[in-house]
Amino acid sequence: MGHGHHHHRHEHGDGHTHAHGPEEATALPAAFDTSVPDEALTPEQRSRRSLLRRAGLLGAGLAAGGVLGATPAAAAPAAAAPATAGRRTHGFLWLAGDHHIHTQYSSDGKYRVVDQVRQGARHGMDWLVITDHGSATHAKIGVEKVNPDIREARSAYEDTLVFQGLEWNIPGAEHGTVFVHPGKNEVSVLKQFETDYDGSVKGASDSTPANEALAVAGLAFLGDQVRRRKVKDALMLANHPARRGVDSPHEIRAWRDATGSGRQIAVGFEGAPGHQAAGLPTPLGMARARGIYDNNPSANSFAGYPLESYRTWGGFDWMTATVGGLWDSLLAEGKPWWITANSDSHQVYADTAVRGPGGDFNANGRYEDPVYGGRIDITQGDYWPGQYSRTHVGADGFSYAAVMDGIRAGRVWVDHGQLISGLDVRVSGGGRWATLGGALHVRKGTNVTLTVDIALAGGPNWAGFTPELARVDVIQGDVTGPVSDRDTFTAPTAKVVTSYEIDKPSGTVRLTYRLGRVDRPLYVRLRGSDGNRSAVGAMGAAVDPAGPAIDVVGDADPWRDLWFYSNPVWVLPS
Repeated sequence: MGHGHHHHRHEHGDGHTHAHGPEEATALPAAFDTSVPDEALTPEQRSRRSLLRRAGLLGAGLAAGGVLGATPAAAAPAAAAPATAGRRTHGFLWLAGDHHIHTQYSSDGKYRVVDQVRQGARHGMDWLVITDHGSATHAKIGVEKVNPDIREARSAYEDTLVFQGLEWNIPGAEHGTVFVHPGKNEVSVLKQFETDYDGSVKGASDSTPANEALAVAGLAFLGDQVRRRKVKDALMLANHPARRGVDSPHEIRAWRDATGSGRQIAVGFEGAPGHQAAGLPTPLGMARARGIYDNNPSANSFAGYPLESYRTWGGFDWMTATVGGLWDSLLAEGKPWWITANSDSHQVYADTAVRGPGGDFNANGRYEDPVYGGRIDITQGDYWPGQYSRTHVGADGFSYAAVMDGIRAGRVWVDHGQLISGLDVRVSGGGRWATLGGALHVRKGTNVTLTVDIALAGGPNWAGFTPELARVDVIQGDVTGPVSDRDTFTAPTAKVVTSYEIDKPSGTVRLTYRLGRVDRPLYVRLRGSDGNRSAVGAMGAAVDPAGPAIDVVGDADPWRDLWFYSNPVWVLPS
């Protein structure tokens, strides 16, 4: 399986750690710490606490007790939630973040680092990654020049973890987030990586074997920097993987396997891209496609992908949204590969700022600071970090290392439009349990049960309404082992095995699904919807009777089509 995680971690004391600095754990964020009075919080901290309080997640975790007797196709109320320090479930602190954010150091960006961090904090983000575009200018100037701005933002917003990264032009493929643990070598490692392995810098964008090998070499370089302790950790997540059809299945598998038996660097891809406001119709918005997924096949595209893969489905990438599709084919191999969601924030919808006048990006590596533009701009397609898309990571504590460990372990679920406030997943049997990203090891024939606790939306989202969860689907697939054809992008055994109708607008619900006596390796994952738009999945009604519908180019209001997705849990009988 390749899973090196621990599956029975527990809380340590009160959940607080007291060392400070980017290389050590920091204290629990003030918004989470109920011993800090409201009047002592900054405006951003008060906003964060308000979100937690509305959701019922301040000073209480989701239920982690015994299973209520829900039938497999009906929802039951959750048991009373036990008091914990913050939003802890099963010993993990769930931290919301965004790993794909641009600033004035990107050729198509506008905002200062502190603008994105301030807005992220206001919109409930606990961690952020600054990912300006890889380019010759960025490699030469920007990667160094942005670092003091990031360090200043870390000091100004101590309750928000701010990573430095970059958006890698993957040789032979699309883009990817690359980021490292903060430390004295964060700039030098990123600079060398970009200089030596960026597809734009190296003129290596075409889909050729040599360029694909260069991408794998770049990931191996990052793994080597971690082994040599140049940086404490490094991660890569592929961005908008189906947008142009150039991320072939064999390339994705090669990235996943690039570091061999060492620490895995490439761990997943965007289950949902940014640019979610781009589909708003006229006269409200730019009337493009959600995610700006309005492309067609090119000479560098993988020929096997169907035309519908170039569009989003319920705002999610086709690779993730298709039950029995590419993501399931990766999971069926029994190897970790996770999904995330983010803003890809460049230019924000309905903002009033414009780039400052003057300056020379190519000479300075940045644009001038933004200024007031005098009007509301509805021609842009992005949201602020946390305004629409959120990636929730189960961390051992509030630290850079804990967030990176949680992402690598797959303790991740994502949502749009604040559809739900919290998600707690446990697969149990034989006196053991595992949660998201984990593997439950049991004797063959053991009775296994999936228990899901969901905190429903606790108040209005950033569009001004309280979303309502209508349905939750359990998706299950067999683990069939490595594929003989590494361009495989289907998983014939994956399907929706049960669905739950949710008939309450607030509070918490508990869902229970009995897998029965498990005699073969398998995995389960979750998906939920507001029920506004659905369609039979690409593999047919027997596989996915009510999945996300393909988004209409030019008419896709993202707030009217909300979903959440979880990463899988494996069950491995022996």
